[in-house]
Amino acid sequence: MGTKQRPFDSCKAVSSVVGLLLMYSLAIVAVGIILVYNVPVLNDMQDNAKAQKVEQAFTVMDSRMSKVALGESPRQTTSVSLMGGGISVNGAGEAERGTMTIQIINTTTNMKEEFNCSLGTVEYVKDDRKIAYEGGGVWSDYGPKGGTVMVSPPEFHYNGVTLTLPIMTVNGNSTASGTGNTAINVISDNHPYVLYPNTSLSVNRTNPTEHLDKVIVYIKSDYYKAWANYANSMTYTSTTLDDENKTAIVSFTTQPPMGTQPLTSKLKVGQVCQIEHPVNEFNFYFEAVAPGGLNPDNYAVTAISGTRTLSYDLQKKLGNKQLYLEVTYEDTAAGSNYIEKWKGQINYPVNGSNADQNSTVDFTNDSFMMEYIPPTKDGSDPDFSWPDDEIDDGNVSFSIDDLTQHYFKLMTEDSPIVFNIGTNTGKDPVDYSTSEVTIDYCGLGNYITYLHITQNELDVTVE
Repeated sequence: MGTKQRPFDSCKAVSSVVGLLLMYSLAIVAVGIILVYNVPVLNDMQDNAKAQKVEQAFTVMDSRMSKVALGESPRQTTSVSLMGGGISVNGAGEAERGTMTIQIINTTTNMKEEFNCSLGTVEYVKDDRKIAYEGGGVWSDYGPKGGTVMVSPPEFHYNGVTLTLPIMTVNGNSTASGTGNTAINVISDNHPYVLYPNTSLSVNRTNPTEHLDKVIVYIKSDYYKAWANYANSMTYTSTTLDDENKTAIVSFTTQPPMGTQPLTSKLKVGQVCQIEHPVNEFNFYFEAVAPGGLNPDNYAVTAISGTRTLSYDLQKKLGNKQLYLEVTYEDTAAGSNYIEKWKGQINYPVNGSNADQNSTVDFTNDSFMMEYIPPTKDGSDPDFSWPDDEIDDGNVSFSIDDLTQHYFKLMTEDSPIVFNIGTNTGKDPVDYSTSEVTIDYCGLGNYITYLHITQNELDVTVE
């Protein structure tokens, strides 16, 4: 006789219910995890999409502002969707709203001209994201973790010969915020103020730029790092950052004249290529001015570059019929005793007599041999600028051309140099009106020949 099973002795009746509950629980947990981890991502994607939409609108506005600033249209309007953010016009002169300082420098005459222009901005802000029109370009700030990038390039062009810099100055003070659309209106009188060339401001502001050898542009801006990145993307520029002052410093140099030219007391030399033989020609033709002839006691061709000094020293030899050469190179950063000296094994001949004397001195003559002079001071380094084992304490000879190639690369490694030419003692025996210098070398190429700078006023309002 079988036994009866009580109703609660088996769990089979509830197994499907428990399984269903477990499935629902797992689904809820999975959905919760998805929401926890993906909702912020979705929000970020949505915010980025909104920011990109504003960037596109600002790029369109940039194009239309250029038309107004450059005289193609007197007025332009651009519609921008605010999407919960705000747009403000921060006109020129507003504190910390962008400035551009331009310096024009002539190191030979110690001339430096400087002019400042306020930039102003049209800026969209939503949470940590900022998008701005400034200086003719559009810039985007992704917040503390994202940095700044360029969205649209400014009207700032350099091709290695011509630097064109229309400075766009935003005027106005208005704001708009909310979720709808706003209109950005820009007008201009289409009369840009020409800063360069402009001889009424300075006789030195002419093209080609023969009166200057360096242009430095300081861009102070909340978007200075993006400005620097843009400048670095151009060929023939060098850029440094002043983080403390939120400033990008962009440098350009002009090309000193090459070839044969009248001799003066100063000679500019640009940065030479860092190749084996960058200097093609470096020679002087001297004519005497004094009745006593070409007989310098201590005639020097000397350049200083930071802590480095290079000097070619000429003195009369055997009466006044020859010129004896010594070359000296030193670098005080390496040490006070770090000096390399060389003496000519032969001399440069002097032709003629008395006031008719002349001599050709060639510092790229590969058959004019120079002998190394070992140092006499204890602790000095006899060959600190040369590769290991290339110079011993004596019995070393190189041509004057070898020395010129080696030392020119060291002297112009960081910047152009200026040679000071003349006698250190007594009356200068050289007739500069008839003497000449010839120089030719492989330069780095970052030279401005033509410079065009204008300030373009833009009156901007948002509605």
